[in-house]
Amino acid sequence: MTLSADAVRRLEEQTSHTFRDIARLERALTHASARQSVGSDYERLEFLGDRVLGLVIAEMLFRVYPTASEGELSLRLNSLVNADTCADVADEIGLHEFIRTGSDVKGLADKRLKSLRADVVESLIATIYLDGGLEAAQPFIQRYWDARAREINSAQRDPKTELQEWAHQQDGAQPLYSVVERTGPDHDPQFTVKVEVKGFAPATGMGRSKRIAEQEAAVALLYREGVRQKTQEEGPK
Repeated sequence: MTLSADAVRRLEEQTSHTFRDIARLERALTHASARQSVGSDYERLEFLGDRVLGLVIAEMLFRVYPTASEGELSLRLNSLVNADTCADVADEIGLHEFIRTGSDVKGLADKRLKSLRADVVESLIATIYLDGGLEAAQPFIQRYWDARAREINSAQRDPKTELQEWAHQQDGAQPLYSVVERTGPDHDPQFTVKVEVKGFAPATGMGRSKRIAEQEAAVALLYREGVRQKTQEEGPK
């Protein structure tokens, strides 16, 4: 299936970029479950887009926060390039309408597939970068990340580090993570992880990798115990 002229036009409106290589754009929107041959999906583009996004965001933060320490800049960077933020951008663009997947991948707008949508945002950035370099990629990233970069809570700490430090204050306890379940096909796994801190009820989290699931579990426990406060936008966890 090829992108229709209308789909290309809509993507160009959402990105403010005129795509030069439509075949590459199609690869950027193709999940491994739908690829026709090696290299016909978004994985290589995602790799490049991740690095381009990191560079542009790092420069943006360096400019916006001239007195911030290296530690604060790193925290802000991590929160702006993680799967949650990238998936939010994908949803803002409406990318789930254009992503091509195999028949075994359904419900692209589902919360459980946020990592997939995040990957496609990065592959889209790579496509724009390969079309026109940083001069083309920067306006797109600026458009969707500038307001996010200026939010105070974008410096929120890594949840696993925060949980470890809090647990240590509870009689020297150490968080213990364990995989409860692994489901889904090899190209799109789903992990459920449990985290336990002695003296407290366990919490669970889900994600496309053990690392993401561990972070989600840590966040769930931090919220439940009142260590981390919810913003109004987050609502109940």
